[in-house]
Amino acid sequence: QVHLVESGGGLVQPGGSLRLSCAASGFTLDNYVIGWFRQAPGKEREGVSCISGSDGSTSYADSVKGRFTISRDNAKNTVYLQMHSLKPEDTAVYYCAAGEGPLQTTVVVTTGGYGMYYWGKGTLVTVSS
Repeated sequence: QVHLVESGGGLVQPGGSLRLSCAASGFTLDNYVIGWFRQAPGKEREGVSCISGSDGSTSYADSVKGRFTISRDNAKNTVYLQMHSLKPEDTAVYYCAAGEGPLQTTVVVTTGGYGMYYWGKGTLVTVSS
């Protein structure tokens, strides 16, 4: 059975950093595209970043480029989202999700989750002073 469990969220001051983790079980990362998404109160879900399991290619939303980095550790079957220079507008529940097949990471991010079949329950990130 496939499970995705996010962790690492919390309260951080503007300009601070956090690293989110997405631990996968029931499948291996190699065959899946893993994405990070977020949803702020009163707003629609948006794509943040995505990484391909097959070739490691990545995509980012314009709002996080240069501040966030997605990576994976196949040995631990875990995907990470390192977040730097956090802003109050980054406050949201962050979800990871997985999709199988030849998905384009840019499409996954820009559509907010096209092709993502399995979803975690999310972790809350609050950026506030």
